[in-house]
Amino acid sequence: MSFKQANRSFRFNSPLGKEKLLLYQFSAQERLGRLFEYRAELLSEDDAIPLDALLGQRIDVELDLSDGGLRYFNAFVSQFTQIGIVGDLFHYQALLSPWPWFLNLTKDCRIYQKLTTPKILQEIFNENGFNDYELHLTHNYRTREYTVQFNETDFDFISRLMEEEGIYYYFSHTAGKHTLVLCDNYASHSPLNGNSALPFQPRPGIGGERGKEVVHSWRISKTVKSGCYAHTDYDFEKPRAELLASTPMARNHSHANYEVFDYPGCYEQVGEGENAARRRIEESQAKHEQLRGECDIRHLTYGELFTLKDHPRSDQNREYLITEASYALQADQYRADTQTHESEGYQCEFACIPSNEVFRNRRVTPKPKVEGPQSAVVVGPAGEEIYTDQYGRVKVQFHWDRYGKSDENSSCWVRVAQAWAGKNWGGIQIPRIGQEVLVEFLDGDLDRPIITGRVYNAEQMPPWGLPANQTQSGILSRSTKEGTAANANAIRFEDKKGEEQLWLHAEKDQLTEVEHDEDKWVGNDRRKTIDHDETSHIKHDRTETVDNNETITIHNNRAERVDHNETISIGLNRNEQVGINEAVSIGSNRSVNIGGNKSETITMAKAETIGLAKALSIGLGYQVTVGAAMNTTVALVQASEIGIDKVTKVGKKYTLTAGDEIELRTGKSVLIMKSDGTILLKGVDIDVIADGETNVKAQKDIVMKGKNILEN
Repeated sequence: MSFKQANRSFRFNSPLGKEKLLLYQFSAQERLGRLFEYRAELLSEDDAIPLDALLGQRIDVELDLSDGGLRYFNAFVSQFTQIGIVGDLFHYQALLSPWPWFLNLTKDCRIYQKLTTPKILQEIFNENGFNDYELHLTHNYRTREYTVQFNETDFDFISRLMEEEGIYYYFSHTAGKHTLVLCDNYASHSPLNGNSALPFQPRPGIGGERGKEVVHSWRISKTVKSGCYAHTDYDFEKPRAELLASTPMARNHSHANYEVFDYPGCYEQVGEGENAARRRIEESQAKHEQLRGECDIRHLTYGELFTLKDHPRSDQNREYLITEASYALQADQYRADTQTHESEGYQCEFACIPSNEVFRNRRVTPKPKVEGPQSAVVVGPAGEEIYTDQYGRVKVQFHWDRYGKSDENSSCWVRVAQAWAGKNWGGIQIPRIGQEVLVEFLDGDLDRPIITGRVYNAEQMPPWGLPANQTQSGILSRSTKEGTAANANAIRFEDKKGEEQLWLHAEKDQLTEVEHDEDKWVGNDRRKTIDHDETSHIKHDRTETVDNNETITIHNNRAERVDHNETISIGLNRNEQVGINEAVSIGSNRSVNIGGNKSETITMAKAETIGLAKALSIGLGYQVTVGAAMNTTVALVQASEIGIDKVTKVGKKYTLTAGDEIELRTGKSVLIMKSDGTILLKGVDIDVIADGETNVKAQKDIVMKGKNILEN
């Protein structure tokens, strides 16, 4: 016998056909901002319906309305079960879910940058192949600079974003389709289709009227909630900015002003903080006043507005937003002996809030909190080796990020902890592209990364091979761009006992500034090699002491200049050797004081020129030895004064030439020879003695005059 549901007031339609599965029980639970849950109890003459045939399929539950219209419950079959037998038919059960339920079946780690929350939601919906959604949003949403999905299902991720931003949703249904409607305000909702003015009438027996669609039960409840929400945060770009934001919501009962303070607020602008505080107090107060009702009104659905009328309390006759609804449909059994049905039941329970109150979902979806650091790699634009901003921040690629391209768009700018950070002073080492870093998260929040360390790996090995150089520590940099292992600045400490060493290397220039004193002590030897020039500028005094020997070798020229005086004191001997020529120029006077002897040897010639006078004073002896010839030229006058004796010895010939006359005097004796040939010999006694012959010859007269002229 063929069973049919066409003549019943609610029906189950599936891809298997309208009469393949007969609906005899249907229950539904719907809440704003939560996925609906439907359960259909089904009967079939077929005892072997393949479960996969319906699993994941879209179905409709049709419900006849009192005005002759139809209401649809559209969903996907998320679970299909064969249970047993009911009467003459086989019992099946279908759990029905909306399309966002499938987002529970995904899980990902992903970074979203510079997107608003609605844009992130749309991106996830579209990527999963769903476009049955509408945005009835009225607020402007901030651009989220950096938002991380981490080990979360897509559904958990979008749920916590919506809860944080005050976005909620409901589903509208038509034949073959259900649509996700995103809301954030009263203006996102519209009145119930059909009659939105719903009468209140108690159940039959308390003055009620059977068969009329009315609200027959109404319960009023108010709850004490926190009356103020405050939070604050910190923005490192404006470290002194006051970001405290507080929003109260006054109620007219006692103990209504308790404040909730939270940190961090996860915002950087006071305006953002105020908006967030408003959402949080709205969330807290959303169920301050809650009303629950029961009815048999078939067109009542959640997410829509209605006006209650005819309630004995006049303050209840106003407009409400339906926040929850549950429905129960019950049919009589399908039996082989009858096709009639007499006992179909429909019951609806619902919750609502006054429409002038703001609905916000509670934040129940946890945000992943990271305990401890994560590893990442520093990244940047192609061709760059360092990529940073004015704060020394860098970009990173996390190992779990499958979508990042290891470039400048892989993350937000991430601050880097340094050894010291002051106001234009401190330490700075910017992680370079390709280096592995350790990233921690402020308050465990993945949206707030900070680099706290750097580590080596198999591609980024330590600068000095280990474990062979385990006693070495220090810093070895790398020249950029395109530097190699041979291009670096370095400071290295060797702590091996007996071989301790401090090695300092400057790849190009080394600049040292000491604003006061500098002391250096070298316990043994010191060596300095300068491949090019050295310049020392000492603006005051310089004292240099060498306790033993000093050797200076200059392979080319040396110029030494003393603007004032120079004093050289040599305790013992001094040897000075000039390979070729020596020129000494003295602007004024020169004094040479030799305590003992002076020996001067000139291998070839010596020329001495004195502009005016020369005085030579010798305390004892003076000896001049000339190997060959000696010439003395005096331009004007030469005077020679000898205290005792003067001896002149000439080996062969002695020539004395005077241009005018020669005069020899000693005491009363005089010999004068003039250039005209006149010779005067004058003395007291004159003896002419010759061992041989004496000749006197004159061209003229020979005159001899005396007292007596004697001749032997």
